[in-house]
Amino acid sequence: MRQGPSSLARPYPRWHGLVILAVFLGFASFSAFAQNGLRYIHQERSLYRNILVTEDSQRRCLRFTITSTIGQNQSCQYLDRPEEFVFPYARMTLSSLLVQDNPERILIVGLGGGTLSAAYSTLFPNAEIVISEIDDAVFRVARDYFDFQETEQVKVLVGDARVHVKRAGLRGEKFDLVILDAFNGEYIPEHLMTAEFLEEVKALLPENGMVVANTFSTSRLYAAESNTYREVFGEFYNIRMSGTGNRVIVASRQALPDQQTLEDRAPALRERLARFGMNILEFPKLLSTEVTWDTSQRILTDQYSPANLLNN
Repeated sequence: MRQGPSSLARPYPRWHGLVILAVFLGFASFSAFAQNGLRYIHQERSLYRNILVTEDSQRRCLRFTITSTIGQNQSCQYLDRPEEFVFPYARMTLSSLLVQDNPERILIVGLGGGTLSAAYSTLFPNAEIVISEIDDAVFRVARDYFDFQETEQVKVLVGDARVHVKRAGLRGEKFDLVILDAFNGEYIPEHLMTAEFLEEVKALLPENGMVVANTFSTSRLYAAESNTYREVFGEFYNIRMSGTGNRVIVASRQALPDQQTLEDRAPALRERLARFGMNILEFPKLLSTEVTWDTSQRILTDQYSPANLLNN
C-alpha cells in the first residue's frame, strides 16, 4: 500500500525494527531449508520454545530453538524405516542394556519425538513407562507427526520433571531405569543437572536400578557434569562415539560389570537390537570408566549451576 507524507513522517515504533529482523531471519531460515531440500511440516511457539518439524526425502525431524531461527534436531525418524535410530545417542542409550536388562518400570525425562519410549516399549512390552515432558506442545507434536501413542503401559505426565521426580520420591515409587533426555533448545535445563536433583533421581532407584543420561561431550560444563554424577553415583560409564557431540552417562546403584562381562552379554542382545540399526557387539569397548575430565571442577548444585557459561 502506498503511504502519504504524514505516515512517512511518523516515527516507527521501537519494536518495528525487531519485526523486520524477525521476518528477515524467517525468510533466511526458509531459504536455508530450501537449499538443503528441507521443508517445514509444522511450526509453533510454545510456552517454552519454538518447535519446528521439518522433512526431506529421507527423514522427518523435530527441532527446538530458543534464540536461533533453525535450531538443532532433537529427534528424527526415517520415513521408510521408522524403528531404525537416526542418532548415535539413541544407540548409546540402548547399549546400557549391557549393564541392566529387563526393566519393569521406566521413567523417561523428556519426550522429544518419542524415539526412546517407542524402542523400550517394543523391547519390553510389559514394562510400565512413564514419560515426564514439560511442554504439552511437544506431546501433541510427537503424537501428530511422529506416531507417538499413549497406551495402558506408556503414559505421559505433562509438567516439570523436577516436580515429578520429587513427588514420586515422596510417594516411595521405584523405577528400575531412569533416562534423562531433557533438552530446552540450547542445553539441558540447569535444574535437571544438579547434585540435589540427581540425589532425588537416585532415591527412585532400587538396589539394581540404573540412570542413563544423554548429555554432551564438548560442553564447557563437561567436567562439572562429570564430577556431579561421580559425587552422587560414584564410578560410572562414560560412553562416547567419534563423530557425535553427545555422550551418554550410565550410572547404577550396583557395582558396574567389568569389560569381560559386558562382552559376554552382548551376543544375547544382538538380534533384539538389530532392528534399531545397531550392532551391540561394537559397544562393550565404548563403556569406559576412565576419568577424562578435570576432577577439580566444582560440582553443580541448586545454588551453583552456571548454564550461562555455555553462551560465553
